[in-house]
Amino acid sequence: MKYSMHKRLFYLLVIVFPLLSFGNDDAAVLFKKANDLYAKSQYKDALITYQQIIDDNHQSAAVFFNMGNAEYKIGDIPSALLYYEKAHKLSPGDEDINFNLKYANLKTTDKIDAAPGFFLSRWWQVFILSFSAKVLSVWSIVFVLLGSVFIILYFFAGSVGIKKGAFYGSLALIFLGVLSIFIASRQLSYFDDHKQAIVFSNFVNVKSGPIDKSGTLFVIHEGTKVNIMDTNNGWMKVGLANGSEGWIKTTDVKQI
Repeated sequence: MKYSMHKRLFYLLVIVFPLLSFGNDDAAVLFKKANDLYAKSQYKDALITYQQIIDDNHQSAAVFFNMGNAEYKIGDIPSALLYYEKAHKLSPGDEDINFNLKYANLKTTDKIDAAPGFFLSRWWQVFILSFSAKVLSVWSIVFVLLGSVFIILYFFAGSVGIKKGAFYGSLALIFLGVLSIFIASRQLSYFDDHKQAIVFSNFVNVKSGPIDKSGTLFVIHEGTKVNIMDTNNGWMKVGLANGSEGWIKTTDVKQI
């Protein structure tokens, strides 16, 4: 389902304000407790504590990233990839998240090369995923507020030179604010249009149709990321980065 612009902005605020308010005492205490447990190599206990933060509706790239690290430490690669991918959705430009995501993918069985695409599409995708929604939202607020200050300065300035500078400065700042909102909207739209999941079964026979009797097209293994294309009565049509498609059971994967 496509989002209208006002729905995307609302969705952006729903995501961003909990992130900005991560300083909440309870969430901060739990985050420190989980980090301390992680530092003591008590990874399973750390995961339980991190999950409490998520259950309290404090979604954060930092929390998902640390959960991915904890899962990696206990050898659960599919779960590590799932949480790294969740962190990536919230902060796609984060170098640490992207590095750990690539490193964890080296531990998977299936090495799937992406099908070549149009270079402008690839460039646009890289560009809109270079920033986190949190950063873009902060930028948009700062730019618009500064633009408003310049507008006030324009009306009260006594010098023609200052008026001119304030006028063009306000236009530039408000433009940057709107641009930040637009990029954030495109980013949310991208993730909305690209539903993905991680395979959690040891191996999965990808079928030609959504029934057990369908022929097997190919086999994928745990940790493989798939694009969700359709669902049908307990089955999911998936696509791989190389363009291969087929049907698997929904119980074989966890959605990112």
